Amino acid sequence: MNIREKMEQAEYTDLLPIAAHAAKSKGRPRAETESDVRTCFQRDTDRILHSKSFRRLMHKTQVFLRPEGDHYRTRMTHTLEVSRIGRTIARALQLNEDLTEAIALGHDLGHTPFGHAGEVALTEITGKPFRHNEQSLRVVDKLENEGAGLNLTFETRMGIVGHTGELIPETLEGQIIRCADRIAYLNHDIDDAMRAEILKERDIPHAIVNVLGDRHSARINTLVEDAIAASAAAGKICMTPQVAEAMEALREFMFEHVYRNPKAKGEESKAREVIMRLYEYYARHPEKLPQTFLPQLDFEGTDRAACDYIAGMTDKFAVSTFSELFIPMSWQMR
Repeated sequence: MNIREKMEQAEYTDLLPIAAHAAKSKGRPRAETESDVRTCFQRDTDRILHSKSFRRLMHKTQVFLRPEGDHYRTRMTHTLEVSRIGRTIARALQLNEDLTEAIALGHDLGHTPFGHAGEVALTEITGKPFRHNEQSLRVVDKLENEGAGLNLTFETRMGIVGHTGELIPETLEGQIIRCADRIAYLNHDIDDAMRAEILKERDIPHAIVNVLGDRHSARINTLVEDAIAASAAAGKICMTPQVAEAMEALREFMFEHVYRNPKAKGEESKAREVIMRLYEYYARHPEKLPQTFLPQLDFEGTDRAACDYIAGMTDKFAVSTFSELFIPMSWQMR
């Protein structure tokens, strides 16, 4: 047996029968020769990690637009935190860490510049709901690799599109990322809100603190350990009712005090204007789109191509492109 085959055999010993096994993958949209040294899920992870869309995550907003300081989360750091939380849960439950990591690294590739403000703007412009999970799948299926896509496995693709929304991934590994994503963003957004002086630790209601803990690390530890224990007992990915209720209460608290806070969202109207002006420009001038987007014009139309191009922009690139197109050269900051 080659190295890949040995690793596939080891999965049958090391993982539970309910885990996703690389040797039983439902395959890729286009058949490929298997690697001698990596399983199919390991190859998915590598393809995502080396993609352009993954690198762009480091310059995409998580919550705070143009934060002053180097320690605020970006989509990249959020993604890495989701990956670590997800792998911890998968390892403890004897599920497939490689698949869990691949889904985690790809789950937010479709996020727009300027966080959810960009998502709202594209929804308004196109008249159709722009959902970042669906765009993430579109990125790995159609937009990456000069339009050829990454040709990922069925399990990774469904985990990516199912990390939020109504579709629940059929693999437990995909369901882990639904849980890990929420654990990560709720807790690191608290940390960033405190850094921005929007929140103080004492602002979090006692009913939540008493269940989850009074520190960043304590909250994550409580949520992760509870997810592991509850899932192991139930045979499905879940939390105990008490912890799940506290987590939902924390989410509601964050929406009220952070996600809708003017200090965190004060620049969103400007971000929306940038997105809308760029969309209008490329819809009128599709010939200005990069060469890799031009084939889309024939089979999906100008609007879809413009939407894809703008959704893939980083915050910095969107602002610089806006400046180049709409601000006189003599006024531009150098």
